Amino acid sequence: MRPNFTDASQVAKYELPPDEYEKKTDSVLAWKKAQKLGRFDPAAPSLEQARLQAFETEIKNKGIEVGKRCRVGGQDTKRGVVMYIGEVEEIPGGAGKWIGVKLDEPVGRNDGSLAGGKRYWGKDGDPKSGVFVRPERVEVGDWPVIDDLDDMEEI
Repeated sequence: MRPNFTDASQVAKYELPPDEYEKKTDSVLAWKKAQKLGRFDPAAPSLEQARLQAFETEIKNKGIEVGKRCRVGGQDTKRGVVMYIGEVEEIPGGAGKWIGVKLDEPVGRNDGSLAGGKRYWGKDGDPKSGVFVRPERVEVGDWPVIDDLDDMEEI
């Protein structure tokens, strides 16, 4: 049987180990190091700092402010009021600003407080109508409260 040399998926590929690539002097990586570009630029902000700054910019550009009406997730099913803007330490890996929204309907995940007991808005015993979301999921506007019975015809 003759081997099929036209099928490239059957050929074992060689991958240069990362530590050998870093030792090479004629690579793109060596050029970036010499030019101090990308992650090698000491003046460049870290990826985490850039991500945190993006949250700030998004909040400012969208006009998200406490007390404004909004909808969450681009759906018309979840509307509410912005109640909190800021850091939420209780969310693991959640550095950066979060938007706390009190939804019109009790379809949220919390009542304005989180597991640590810290209350961001509301009072104990409120229905679970609160969510914490990132700024990209919030759309501020003149969104009235949805009336489920509005579209029903009279019987």
